[in-house]
Amino acid sequence: MAKKKKIEKSTIFEAYIEQTLLEEKMPKSVFLFCKHAKIEESEFYLHFGSLDGVRTAIFEAFYKNAMQLLTKNENFEKQSPKEKLLGFYFTFFEVLQLNRSYVLFVLDEKKLTKKWSDLKGLRSHFKEFVVTLIIEGNAEKEGRFSQRSEKIFSEAAWGQLLFLLKFWMNDNSVGFEKTDVAIEKSVQTVFSLFDNNALDTLFDFGKFLWKEKSHIVS
Repeated sequence: MAKKKKIEKSTIFEAYIEQTLLEEKMPKSVFLFCKHAKIEESEFYLHFGSLDGVRTAIFEAFYKNAMQLLTKNENFEKQSPKEKLLGFYFTFFEVLQLNRSYVLFVLDEKKLTKKWSDLKGLRSHFKEFVVTLIIEGNAEKEGRFSQRSEKIFSEAAWGQLLFLLKFWMNDNSVGFEKTDVAIEKSVQTVFSLFDNNALDTLFDFGKFLWKEKSHIVS
């Protein structure tokens, strides 16, 4: 008798996303989820301890998918920290776009700050990535007083990602072109602050936010 093929994490992700969107509500229990997805509970618990764990891991998977796409580019390691962060944002939101209906359903933008449990894995991975960029940037600076705090700037970058996520969730422009502009201007602003050349870019970014304020006001 042939051995039964083990269920992969990706199968659970796909089933969870599909069930959530079709029923327009998140599964109430592991039992009901597995029943609907035709997965044995024992197989589910080989990967996750709860449905909360599934939701957290889905956003971690979005991050990992984006990083895998980025690092396939053989020139990625040669890029500047700024170019790497820009590349990540553009790629990450392309991944999210493939799952936009799920993201919009799960992360009600008016309650985004209450969704920490779903985003905690993403937050951890993203901040680790940003720390590597800060270390690279600091290595190019002369003198310890010109270097930037890894803790402060990684936390600021996380706030930036949340801002861009909320902006994207409200963006109705064709091809999410306004989100692309927001990414470019916000990254330019952050790195101007990092490089002590903030005034012009901060003013430019402020003008953009004022023009598009309807996207970020709840």
